[in-house]
Amino acid sequence: MVTRRAAVAGSFYPRYKPDLIKIIRESFLDQKFGPGEDFKTLNKDERTVIGGVSPHAGYKYSGCATAFTFLTLFQEKIPDSVIVLGTDHIGYGKIALMSEGEWETPFGNIAIDNELSQKILDNSEIIINDESAFMGFPFGREHNIEVQLPFIKYCAKEKNVNFVPIKVSTKDLNVMNKISSDIAKSIESYDKDVVIIASSDMTHKEVYDSKQLEKFKETDQQVIDSFIGFNPEKTFEAASKTTVCGSQTITSLMMICKNLNASKGKLLQYYTSSEKTGSISGYCVGYFSGVLMR
Repeated sequence: MVTRRAAVAGSFYPRYKPDLIKIIRESFLDQKFGPGEDFKTLNKDERTVIGGVSPHAGYKYSGCATAFTFLTLFQEKIPDSVIVLGTDHIGYGKIALMSEGEWETPFGNIAIDNELSQKILDNSEIIINDESAFMGFPFGREHNIEVQLPFIKYCAKEKNVNFVPIKVSTKDLNVMNKISSDIAKSIESYDKDVVIIASSDMTHKEVYDSKQLEKFKETDQQVIDSFIGFNPEKTFEAASKTTVCGSQTITSLMMICKNLNASKGKLLQYYTSSEKTGSISGYCVGYFSGVLMR
């Protein structure tokens, strides 16, 4: 079986399990930026929260926002499988998934859901199966899918939760609409509980005073307002005017969830790296946690 080795353990998040548990737990317990409670599931029969946006920076910066997303997605019940929509920082240029194998994490490997992957491939003429999009140089060094996996493992507890990594490298709304329909159709024909994560940070920009920071946040708020209003096209338009790195992952998430009868979006948390570090002194990134619900 093919194993995709962790590429950013020791940089974006701790390499060793005790340190990783500590920083994830602290992200959940953080009273100011995080949910203020550790994860626990309610084990409900029905699911209303079907998708969410999760940032992908270093955990000391964005972990609290990520904790909000996973708490809300996994709290109703722990899913059987998670589709992670990854952006393309490197220039891959296609839309691909990895259909089989495992990805390494400090919590143990997480297996790819081969059955769901194959359903998606069977239903789509656009999405391809390509290991090279996720393994090896240069595309295998991409971090934005990998950093979601320790949170999946942490919240899965003893349950064996699988996942499907999909790299979305398009800015064409028609293509996004088509692949979203294909993915939703695959989920609907699958007799397991599936949730979807869009991996994306928000605006990246130099900020040197509080006035610039407020302007920075106003730009991200336009994207968030469109997300809450559940308008994929408007969200993509707003995000495309910014340096939001996953405009296509957020938009595709919204389109998938709309096909799965979601009806509303909700903001869980938003803050900036300047606010998290308490220092307005240059490079700043926005972190957004939001979910889509039936």
